[in-house]
Order: sequence, then structure tokens, then C-alpha cells
Amino acid sequence: MRLTKYGHACVRLETGDRSLVIDPGIYSEPESLYGVAAVLVTHEHDDHLDAGKLAAARAANPDITVHAPADVASELGDWVTPVEAGDTVSAAGFTVRVVGGRHADIVDGLPGCPNVGFVVEGIYHPGDSLFLPDESIETLLVPVAGPWLHLGRAVEFTRTVKPGRAIAIHDATMNDRGFENVDWWLENHGGAPYTRLAPGASVDL
Repeated sequence: MRLTKYGHACVRLETGDRSLVIDPGIYSEPESLYGVAAVLVTHEHDDHLDAGKLAAARAANPDITVHAPADVASELGDWVTPVEAGDTVSAAGFTVRVVGGRHADIVDGLPGCPNVGFVVEGIYHPGDSLFLPDESIETLLVPVAGPWLHLGRAVEFTRTVKPGRAIAIHDATMNDRGFENVDWWLENHGGAPYTRLAPGASVDL
């Protein structure tokens, strides 16, 4: 399987003629959606969901399937299939298990919105949460920056999940000095082989 990292929290997974995208938000490149068969959305925030970009992609290709939490589905329309933790769905021929349920707190229980994670054939995208799935994870897409997160929690999350490898996501707000710091800690203390991909870069898993 090939994984391509796009801006911030957006990744594209491809095997043969199967392709799906997770969390195409306002910081991700429009080409992330070119020719895609399915889209998974973890939650409502615009750094994970650019509604206009997604609607335009589906207008160009009405066969795109979209799975998202119920609150997102109700906002976008009946062309989105609502999902919740505990569901298992097929998207572009990939088996997807839905986990989690709630966005990580920033302060005072906020933002308090639904957030699901997706386990796609051993690849785990948690969205804006540090939910621990109850299965073996080969590739963890580890969030590394955000108002709900600090570096120590990202390191501890990676250690606890114990993936075969970790790849950084949720990083659009960082500068080069921040990347150097995050990369050093996860490379040396995360407990798993770690990679940070530039937007548009790919890796074969």
C-alpha cells in the first residue's frame, strides 16, 4: 500500500486502483482528492474537513463515497454516510474500523465535539484524539502539534500504541525548529521507527 502525506492531517492511501483520503482539510492540497474513490472524515473542524473542496470533488465525481460522524453527515447532506465508534465499513474496497468517539479536550471540556478514528487495514488515523485502539497497529499516524496536544503526550501515545512505524501528521502549525524538536523526541523516545513526510511525499507500507 502507498501512503501519501498531504498538508496537515490529510493522507491518501492507494493499492492498485483503490484509493481513499482521510481528513482533506483547508491546509491540504486539492490534488489529494483527484481521482479518489472514498473519503473518511474524523470530525467537523476545518483543518480536517474543507467542505467546499470536498463538495467540488464529489460534483466532479458523484461516485465518491464519504464516511463521517453523524454531525458532519447532517451538515454536508445525504450523500455522506454517518459512522460511529464500533462500526466496520468498506471504503474503496478497504476494510475500515471506526474507533474513538470524542475530540481531545483543550480546556474546560472544550471543544466537546464528536471525533472518530479510522483503522484502515492496520493504519490508524486518530483525528484530534489520542484514543487507544484495541488491536495491533502497523502504522500509526501520530498527531504532533495542536492546542489539545503537547509533545510528551505524542511520545507517550506512540509508546503505548506500539506500532510497527509512526508517521507524523497534524503539523501545519509548526516551523522548522519545531519539526527538529518533534522529530528528535519521536525518533529517540517514541519506541517505534518514525518518519515525517513533506506534503506530497509518499512511502510504500
